[in-house]
Amino acid sequence: MKSLYDPITLGNLQLKNRVFMAPLTRNRAMPSGVPGPWASTYYSQRASAGLIVSEATQISPMGKGYVNTPGIHSEDQVAGWEKVVAAVHQSGGRIFLQLWHVGRISHNSLLPENASPLAPSPITAKSQTVIATGFVEVSEPRAMTPADIRQTIEDFRKAAANAKAAGFDGVEIHAANGYLIDQFLQTKSNIRTDEYGGVAANRIRFLREVVEAVLSVWEPTRVGVRISPGGTFNDMDDENPEETFSYVVDILNDCHLGYLHVVEASPGEARSNERLINLFKHLRAAWNGVYIANGGYDAARGELAISDNHADAVAYGRLFLANPDLPKRLQSGGPLNTPDPKSFYGGTELGYIDYPNWVEDV
Repeated sequence: MKSLYDPITLGNLQLKNRVFMAPLTRNRAMPSGVPGPWASTYYSQRASAGLIVSEATQISPMGKGYVNTPGIHSEDQVAGWEKVVAAVHQSGGRIFLQLWHVGRISHNSLLPENASPLAPSPITAKSQTVIATGFVEVSEPRAMTPADIRQTIEDFRKAAANAKAAGFDGVEIHAANGYLIDQFLQTKSNIRTDEYGGVAANRIRFLREVVEAVLSVWEPTRVGVRISPGGTFNDMDDENPEETFSYVVDILNDCHLGYLHVVEASPGEARSNERLINLFKHLRAAWNGVYIANGGYDAARGELAISDNHADAVAYGRLFLANPDLPKRLQSGGPLNTPDPKSFYGGTELGYIDYPNWVEDV
């Protein structure tokens, strides 16, 4: 019987356990988008994870949606991430970069020349973002033209190449949580009438073309995709998630990717209802690669997910934020540090790199 603490193979990568670190936005990058001064320490502290997925990292200046988030589109940003990756590798860890474009979840003040955010359709989300002065309502987006779409796909390709240059072990394409790719996938945010809108087979086209662009840089087993079927975060909804996300899995299976990362519940959302539980079971059965489950898991639920073959690995977010040595604590039943929500987003090294490791009683 498989265990959460058993090694797992991802392509030709040997990972030491199935306790993965989920991507966690921390808003501590420099204004230039270069990872902040404590990033190398933060990530290397957590190198005991089977795999670290980095915080969401914008692929272009137009992909930015929050203050002090990192990018992967300039030479300085690549150099900054190179130091982070080296620190993780020196500590024996593996790390993928999450490629991110926020789409409509942005504000004019965060974008070049106060531009309007890009989106599949000109529908303003009922959501907020964070700028230098604090929380604000997101700005009204404009519908992407065919040229915008082509440019954004190229931005994903360049960002994937930059991640490779920085030494990452792979990349995760962020297609979840109401950001740009998810906005194309779901009916509430996509009312286009061209080849990128309408039926599910059209709405998944943008994701497919992004994946193809990334695969021109990386071998398939070094690429993962994160999705959030049924998630409502950032004002999302779909008329038929079973159909939409079955199509998603089908096209991703054809690409022979390394893993599918499924957000089963977001912070603040209720646990999944029976319809979504059945959807997750269906997606798990349909998916041919490594399946990563995420969403409110503890040690017992994580172990059950592996032993019952619901998942091949489990991604932990807030628990990893507060417990740099989380695999050891979960396996040994050690005490868990309590995350401090006041230091989740922005700030100094406090609440970032000062959570202690567990020292077992002798």
